[in-house]
Amino acid sequence: MSKAVIYARYSCDNQREESIEGQLRECKAFAERKGYIVVDTYIDRAISAKTDNRPDFQRMIKDSAKKEFDIIIVWKLDRFSRSRYDSARYKAALKKNNVSVVSATEAISEGAEGIILESVLEGISEYYSIDLSEKVTRGMVENVLKGKFNGGSVTYGYSIDKDRFFRKNPAEAPIVTEIFNRYADGETILEIIADLSGRGLTKRGKKFTYNFIDGLLKNRRYLGEYRFKDVVNDSAIPPLITTEIFEICRQRLDANKHKCGSYRKIEDRFILTGKIFCGYCGTTVSGTGGTGRTQVYHYYQCNSAKKRNCPHKMIAKKRLEDLVVKVVLELLNDVSLVKRISKTCFVLQKQKSTKLSALQKEQKQNKKELDNLLNAIKAGLFTKSTKTELERLENQQEAIEAEIAKEKINNAVVPADQIEAWILSFAKIKLNTSEHKQKLIDFFVNSIFLYNDKFVIMLNFKGGEKTIRFDDLNEGIKKEHPIDECSSLLECGDPYGN
Repeated sequence: MSKAVIYARYSCDNQREESIEGQLRECKAFAERKGYIVVDTYIDRAISAKTDNRPDFQRMIKDSAKKEFDIIIVWKLDRFSRSRYDSARYKAALKKNNVSVVSATEAISEGAEGIILESVLEGISEYYSIDLSEKVTRGMVENVLKGKFNGGSVTYGYSIDKDRFFRKNPAEAPIVTEIFNRYADGETILEIIADLSGRGLTKRGKKFTYNFIDGLLKNRRYLGEYRFKDVVNDSAIPPLITTEIFEICRQRLDANKHKCGSYRKIEDRFILTGKIFCGYCGTTVSGTGGTGRTQVYHYYQCNSAKKRNCPHKMIAKKRLEDLVVKVVLELLNDVSLVKRISKTCFVLQKQKSTKLSALQKEQKQNKKELDNLLNAIKAGLFTKSTKTELERLENQQEAIEAEIAKEKINNAVVPADQIEAWILSFAKIKLNTSEHKQKLIDFFVNSIFLYNDKFVIMLNFKGGEKTIRFDDLNEGIKKEHPIDECSSLLECGDPYGN
């Protein structure tokens, strides 16, 4: 009697798990009528036959070389493949292994006419696949012409109603309009982000980012345009801005794109961004700039002060950053403090991972089940079911052991002296670039509260709070920078143009 396997598949378009059961039922009935012995089944779920990248399909092709079956039964030929090229290629590979593919529901003879009919059926299947893709495209084009939502992420500022039409989102639309108007009036993207964040506004629960605002300012949907490929509907979406405002923003974006030292790069150079706050009103402090007669100056400024809602004054960027770096470097010179931090880190990392404990418990339970099954097999209880269960438990044990090894690596205990050496290595870091300074700030600084006469720095360890008064530093600054005409840190230019 011929040995057969069944291959079943459903794609993710309009089929469900039940279709697999139906395919298997009809294929088994076909095998019974033909007198075939079904030795295995291969199933791919929610995968299209337009691709040959199907796990069980590839496993079946590979298994055909073992000579354990002669026939592959499919419900219809399109279950095997919807590409004539793939179908011919894999059937040729199967033929070398003396394995043929038969359809349980399509009457195909084994003569010359059968070969022609099989080619026709495969061609129809391939045509159906291409036709379906074209129908989907036509449907999406039709949706655009009707102004209906095509799916995917909903554009910020809009909601989709029950009839799938775009509607203004009452909470988001005003923010979109505000962003366009402020950018058109001359504010930078970074200034807009800082203000929105300071007011507690978010993008559907996430922080506004430079890339998001940049993309928003380029999105023509806010003019009312709805586009799919080459089809454009100019009145499908309620507009949130005027064409005039959009063009002003577009021109500013184009101009800034070609500037040396773009706003994106400026953001990267303000190394205290995200950690610095106004001591008077608690609003975030962000980087800003101004142009003098011969150079560009950079400052840190409270975002509320820009609107004259706070008495906070601007402070020169480089000097403030240098002072913060100096505080951190002084910390690294305190050997006893570094030893205390290292010891604390060492103790904390010795706390056992909860995930590791759970994995070890699971490993113990799995090993117990495996031992019980092996004892049963030794006692003579060996069936196809016990073999399958044995393979499952062995594979599961290997997977658990791999996870345990991975977790142990992730939670490896570093000795206290190595932690201390790593912390002290920051003292040797070259501070000639913003990137190197940024590493220092990110690791040691928690937050900074800035006032007109001082700043309070909170470092990332217990008791790590310091108050630095500007009056105590101004004399030293004058001696250090005699060419600078400024009398204090506040509202003075940056002679380095950094």
